Amino acid sequence: MKFPEYYEFSFPVKIISGHTALNKLPAELRQAGVCRPMVITDPGVTKVGLLEVLLNALAESDVVIGALYDQTPPESSTTVVSEITRIFREKACDSLIAIGGGSVIDTTKGVNILVSQNSDDIRLFQGADILKGSFMPFYVVPTTAGTGSEATNAAVIQDLEKGVKMSLVSELLLPRAAILDTRMTLTLPPKLTAATGMDALTHAMEAYISIQQNPMSDSFALQGITLIGRYLREVTANPQDKNGRLALANASTMAGTAFSNAMVGCVHSMGHATGAVAHVPHGVVMNVFLPHGLRLNLPKSSERIGEMLLPLAGAEVFAAAEPEQRAEKTISEVERLKEDLFKLSGLPRNLKEAGVKREQFDKIAALAINDGSALMNPVELTLERAYGLLEAAWEG
Repeated sequence: MKFPEYYEFSFPVKIISGHTALNKLPAELRQAGVCRPMVITDPGVTKVGLLEVLLNALAESDVVIGALYDQTPPESSTTVVSEITRIFREKACDSLIAIGGGSVIDTTKGVNILVSQNSDDIRLFQGADILKGSFMPFYVVPTTAGTGSEATNAAVIQDLEKGVKMSLVSELLLPRAAILDTRMTLTLPPKLTAATGMDALTHAMEAYISIQQNPMSDSFALQGITLIGRYLREVTANPQDKNGRLALANASTMAGTAFSNAMVGCVHSMGHATGAVAHVPHGVVMNVFLPHGLRLNLPKSSERIGEMLLPLAGAEVFAAAEPEQRAEKTISEVERLKEDLFKLSGLPRNLKEAGVKREQFDKIAALAINDGSALMNPVELTLERAYGLLEAAWEG
């Protein structure tokens, strides 16, 4: 493997991890000089009582919740970002707290863009490194262990008018701190635990084979894969496993850090397109496409795919496989993990089980090849290859 002649790596997010980590949030707010945050979450978080954990952590401080928005939909959109921005301004808030999964976190990033850039149109900022100036203090409390959004410099927000998902990329989108608290994921049901875990695994694996990978991103990716390989089955089977929950929360953040610097690839391109067209949850399509995306990249990345066998399956499995067999063995281990998670939680294994229709293939393929995630994929994602991935994932 040739060492990169040049690379950049950045991760300025403070990580606060522990079984009661949320109790440290008031001190973080004081340090930033803010006391009137807007809290953004979704109905599910409120329903299972997680919002109360946050409010209790803030109760004995001088922090006043300036505004609360708890109706964030499963897919972040331009409409909801605009609505929340209006409330933020009306209530004169001075900071943002996201408590939720990827949609909540990306929505909050979108709100931060509009309030910090003094704009009403999020479409003006799609793309990379367009944002300027200073941003509102922003804190993330993840309630899933998969998106890694708390550690990424990107947001994906759906443009409802055009029916496409916009990517916005800038280091200014990174939160000041990510609070990984076990209490936030203990109520996550098995299927969602499995889906978000496979999302994190995809982040780590695609970052590791990306043409932009580097030694720093590799270290985060490999450790993320190790923790997911070790704990995802256990936690899906035993949702109250506090130790495993904390391990998966850390794995998600590590994988997010890896792909925030190295980027992802064709699995995400196919996933973004499938989600936009067929409205399948992101973690589900990551689970469906991951082994097929790895197989597409075998001609260019066989050695690195084989290297991921060690963290995913352990030293015994790695040692038993001949070097030239390790890449295929890695893929078969991903497929075995998919099958185990299906048995444990019912997580769909293929597009057919996920409810995608064959007549949607044309639109999915056309969107996928124009998705920015494919730019760092080792093998070019052509229209023919996109169709090939769809066919392979239909029942496979």
